[in-house]
Amino acid sequence: MAHDWFLTATERGNPATDIDSDGAWTEGNLVRPLVHGATYFQRLYDELRGLRSGDQVFFTDWRGDPNERLTDDGPSIGQVLCDLARSGVQVRALMWRSHSDRLNFNSQENEHFGTELNEAGGEVLLDQRVRRLASHHQKLFVIRHRDAPAADVAFVGGIDLCHGRRDDERHLGDPQPALMDRRYGSRAPWHDLMLELRGPAVGILLRCFVERWDDRHPLDRRTPYRMLMQRLARMPRHPGELPESFPDPPAAGPHAVQVLRTYAHKHPGFPFAPRGEHSIARAYLKAFGRAESLVYVEDQYLWSRTVADVFREALERSPALRIIAVVPRYLDHDGRFSGPPARYAQLEALRRLHSDRFAIYDLENEDGVPIYVHAKVCIVDDRWMTCGSDNFNRRSWTSDSELTCAIDSPDLARSLRSQLWSEHLGITDPDLDLATGFTQWQTAAATLDHWYADNRRGPRPPGRIRPHRPKPLGRTTSRWAGWLAHHVYDPDGRPHLARRQNAF
Repeated sequence: MAHDWFLTATERGNPATDIDSDGAWTEGNLVRPLVHGATYFQRLYDELRGLRSGDQVFFTDWRGDPNERLTDDGPSIGQVLCDLARSGVQVRALMWRSHSDRLNFNSQENEHFGTELNEAGGEVLLDQRVRRLASHHQKLFVIRHRDAPAADVAFVGGIDLCHGRRDDERHLGDPQPALMDRRYGSRAPWHDLMLELRGPAVGILLRCFVERWDDRHPLDRRTPYRMLMQRLARMPRHPGELPESFPDPPAAGPHAVQVLRTYAHKHPGFPFAPRGEHSIARAYLKAFGRAESLVYVEDQYLWSRTVADVFREALERSPALRIIAVVPRYLDHDGRFSGPPARYAQLEALRRLHSDRFAIYDLENEDGVPIYVHAKVCIVDDRWMTCGSDNFNRRSWTSDSELTCAIDSPDLARSLRSQLWSEHLGITDPDLDLATGFTQWQTAAATLDHWYADNRRGPRPPGRIRPHRPKPLGRTTSRWAGWLAHHVYDPDGRPHLARRQNAF
């Protein structure tokens, strides 16, 4: 039963939100995983080019590059959205205002994207209504049709509308690459996922957007510098009225979906989450408390003592449980000062997870170039699964705004795991047994390791998985890196009492 895995409205712990008004989850949805950025961008383009005047588009994003192409020879995302806005489609967006590009963030790109769309007739807000050191990290796209609610669709996951994401199953990288650590090459391979959703869940996801939009607090801190930058970029200071609302779409398929979020506890509080919301963390705690055989995770980070302890407690509770995690081999920006705090956080987590029933891997393509894993997916016992914007770290569970969908569907969970394992293991029929599949991964990784140790003699073994071995840190570096990891890289957005009790 879905209620065995999903949170109840009470368990969500946020009575101020509107998204549970008709129930804590929705039935009758159709969910389709979209593996790879190229797959998602093609589906997004297919849906957008069918829109007509009076239809509606709503999206949130962490970073957007308006010149990112949606297909090899197709238009850019900025061109498509601007053309739609000029044609009478209602386009509304919330993009993170972001920190400076000099800190490897996205303020100029997001301002450029917003300015282009606003001049074309859309309305884009640069939103900094977050806790200090936090970001708006949600990635959501909702498309509504004035006269055809059954055609409404939403996309949720980890893929931003920006450079570097449009890779495919070959993992040769996006032709418009993002700046990355040099070990990923000039065109970094990129692994990512989105979900395509149809049915009543689309209406719930739009309510998440509306709650943020209707927050009447200032979009940004009112410093003279920020006021000047907003004026120069011709960005709106306050949100306008949203267009008329359409009826929620009808049932479209067999899937039960629960929408999960993270909102930090901050001052002033979010009107729809005055003490924050940590339903993503609570959902993982509930699902890991039920896990019996296999937890499979793909994640950009996988760090934090808080998160590691949740994994460890699951291993201790269930002697038959095994956990497989897939992460990037290197950080995206692994500089002399930027890299050690992140490595410290992950090494600390891996020490707490040391077990012969926990295995962590990274990926490389057939040319031996590491693949940057940006996917955020979790599958528990081929029953409950998630895909969204959150990572397995304290920042995502408590501080940044995040949006994730949980699905209770054995067929969907097993099908997605089969697709991912087939690609990573390089075989069409991977061993999907919840007990013995763990050994198959160990064997495949060891075989590829042996081929490298043997000076690459003979054909390269199939598969892309390698044991993940982050570079250790020296004692002196660990001191300062540890402080930055705990206070800056992985901040805690919970109220003080919840921090002391380590509760969500």
